[in-house]
Amino acid sequence: MEQQKKELFQEVNEGYTMAEAMAEAKRCLHCKVPQCRKGCPINQDIPDWIHELSMGNMGNAMKIINNKSNLPAVCGRVCPHEKQCEGHCVLAKKGHGIHVGKLERFIADFDGEMGLIRDNLQPKTRGRIAVIGSGPAGLSIAGDLARKGFNVEIFEMEPEAGGVLMFGIPEYRLPKEIVHREIKKIEELGVIFHCNTTIGTSLNIDQLFERGFDAIFIGTGTVKPKKLDIPGRNLKGVRQAIYFLRKVSLYNEGSINREDVPVHEGDRVFVIGCGNTAMDGARTAIRMGAKSVEVIYHRTIDKMSALRSEYDEAVEEGVKFCWESSIVEIHDDNGTLNEVVIEHDGKRRTEKADKVIMAVGSVPASRIVSTTKGIDVDERGYILTRDVPYGMTTRKGVFAGGDVVNRPSTVVLAMQDAKLVADGIAQYVDAIKLLEAINSNNGIKTPER
Repeated sequence: MEQQKKELFQEVNEGYTMAEAMAEAKRCLHCKVPQCRKGCPINQDIPDWIHELSMGNMGNAMKIINNKSNLPAVCGRVCPHEKQCEGHCVLAKKGHGIHVGKLERFIADFDGEMGLIRDNLQPKTRGRIAVIGSGPAGLSIAGDLARKGFNVEIFEMEPEAGGVLMFGIPEYRLPKEIVHREIKKIEELGVIFHCNTTIGTSLNIDQLFERGFDAIFIGTGTVKPKKLDIPGRNLKGVRQAIYFLRKVSLYNEGSINREDVPVHEGDRVFVIGCGNTAMDGARTAIRMGAKSVEVIYHRTIDKMSALRSEYDEAVEEGVKFCWESSIVEIHDDNGTLNEVVIEHDGKRRTEKADKVIMAVGSVPASRIVSTTKGIDVDERGYILTRDVPYGMTTRKGVFAGGDVVNRPSTVVLAMQDAKLVADGIAQYVDAIKLLEAINSNNGIKTPER
């Protein structure tokens, strides 16, 4: 059984060998005005580290990557490269763009396996920062601030750190051992992790400040699924995609039994939505033995938010797609889901079904803001932040970034936002420390937060 699980969820896209990576790196033109860098949300110095790789200087290549990214092994696997760095490569116009993602993955994996790089760390003297959530934004903030000389502690409600990287992206796209390795690198920067700690329940914002933190970052993402107003949506066989993916992850780790996974062998599954999470749900359902999987999407293929490459791979694996269509009713037989009604072009058809997986987005939970005074949100529950210092909420010293403030939701875009917030936090804490020093010298008491 364990061997079968490993085979089903074995990583789909294979990495380069050393010879393949160096040969690919040597194709880079090292453009004077590199478009690949312009296409990268975190402005990676791509030609520079590719050039180091082409000469076999793995340590130098990794050092350049580390200047901008805390999660290269993750980004090398799950970033939408075809829309970003690779899509902007001048060679891509001829259909032969540099495979930047696979090269980044190769360097990060090589570094992880060989243990080549250790950061020359600054003394942790600039202040103490609490980070709530250990997804891409939280890990990026922690890594950046630790490198800037801050003491950073991460508070995570789950038993393991990683957030969506651990529980929301399937093993075949992002092996958990890769996530563990990236987290270990963050730990080696001096970051402390507190798992099984829910802020808003175990502790609140005020108590974190009482513990001596100079600033707090909220990077909890959007964990509350949206629901469509469809008759039958509350039937037992209707599940949220993120819930399904989490259950499969727990099953693969051996934490739950097979019968606890919502999709069973031989099920007829319908997926609503056509983003990356919908693709993950559909392809995972195939791996869990579903008899058939059909994605229902209300727009055309050109309007889907999922990558075209993921769509192509889903089709290869047997997933069917129904465009410009909607599920308008979900039926049951004595409480057991058994049919869906699909509308297309004004016409309706009824199909036998066992499970419906919804992948139509999510919104923030209110657990933290409801237990803290002074943090304003918009009408949908997203936290409001300012531009100066970047990322600070309406509560002084409390910052937020990533999905929880309704910014784009891919891993690299969360990292991009987190890097800006990290600069904002550093500016704020430095200013507060300077003010405290000035007031101390003048015998003036600094006002409390």
